[in-house]
Amino acid sequence: MTHDLLGRHRAVLPDWLALYYEDPLELTHGEGRYVWDAAGRRYLDFFGGILTTMTAHALPEVAKAVAGQAGRLLHSSTLYLNRPMVDLAERIAQLSGIPDARVFFTTSGTEANDTALLLATAYRRSDTVLAMRNSYHGRSFGAIGITGNRGWSPTSLSPLRTLYVHGGVRTRGPYAHLDDREFTAACVADLKDLLGHTRPPAALIAEPVQGVGGFTSPPDGLYAAFRDVLHERGILWISDEVQTGWGRTGDHFWGWQAHGRSGPPDIVTFAKGIGNGMSIGGVIARAEIMNCLDANSISTFGGTQVTMAAGLANLTHLLEHDLQGNARRVGGLLIERLRAVAARSPHVREVRGRGLMIGIELTRPGTDEADPRAASAALEEARAAGLLIGKGGGHDTSVLRIAPPLSLTVAEAEEGAAILDRVLSSL
Repeated sequence: MTHDLLGRHRAVLPDWLALYYEDPLELTHGEGRYVWDAAGRRYLDFFGGILTTMTAHALPEVAKAVAGQAGRLLHSSTLYLNRPMVDLAERIAQLSGIPDARVFFTTSGTEANDTALLLATAYRRSDTVLAMRNSYHGRSFGAIGITGNRGWSPTSLSPLRTLYVHGGVRTRGPYAHLDDREFTAACVADLKDLLGHTRPPAALIAEPVQGVGGFTSPPDGLYAAFRDVLHERGILWISDEVQTGWGRTGDHFWGWQAHGRSGPPDIVTFAKGIGNGMSIGGVIARAEIMNCLDANSISTFGGTQVTMAAGLANLTHLLEHDLQGNARRVGGLLIERLRAVAARSPHVREVRGRGLMIGIELTRPGTDEADPRAASAALEEARAAGLLIGKGGGHDTSVLRIAPPLSLTVAEAEEGAAILDRVLSSL
């Protein structure tokens, strides 16, 4: 049956629509941190639909909210008052840390980042944007134009002029040998030098932890130092929290808070985990920025009643059960366990991350050369052992990405770590 579905998939869907595994997997249902395939086999899910199943599979509160709202009204568009949308916007505005915040809902992180770019360029009257090397912000024409990861950038054409800044990858590049303080100072000096050669850009857009790029991040405080430089010149800071938001990093509710010395960003984008599988994205910005557009607009599917009901139920569950704290505690244990595993594997260059956002970078033994074949083999071996993980990275996709639902238990973390121990030993 799965082979028949694969044939049908290939007959009607694009060749560039990526599938994991040599024998692609059809998932049919899930519960908690586990999912089942069409053959009835169970897997521990350490990737959550690309960090989207944030709390748990089949979370009763979300299922109940979706069913209840679907039985009343699925959709009306933003042309009508929408109580669930206002309810969720109020909660998000309050949690954002942005003063006088306004929230606009979209259907994806891609669309959220496109909206943030529209706001920033309109507000600043500039089509130049600063982005980070090794970054990823979505698959739309505008988002691809600011993506600094060659593997996810199918065209060099763009509606924007993009300048790439160094600093998102701590352990590679010309400043990797420096300590954290020197690394930050060098990146700030590079940013100042870049700005001295161009007209002032509209904004810097940055992921606090680069997702597709392999869960890389700069030293804490780097974006605060960048913000000081940007603020002097009136340049906006956009924090792409599509993957880092809602407490996934454990230490903070938002990824930008690791760089919060200069206050919150001017604009924050979000998506993925807030809907726990329902299609929600959005933008948070100060009122003066959000309201700078001088033409009408709507969002046909952004903020629709059923997704807003799901998001509100999911966010409430996350806060009431302190899943951010769980990500910090269980994630800390998992990282230490994986570092112990990695110490015995010549293929592992680095285990990095925070909370339940962990990357294992694989290289050819004895070198710093990325090993994408080892990463693909590890993905297959993990699946065979009953564990689903992801992969990414800016150097030939050689990073295993680990991002389970935030309700992961200590026993499940140990189960996954034991499987990864066997996988890495088998490479």
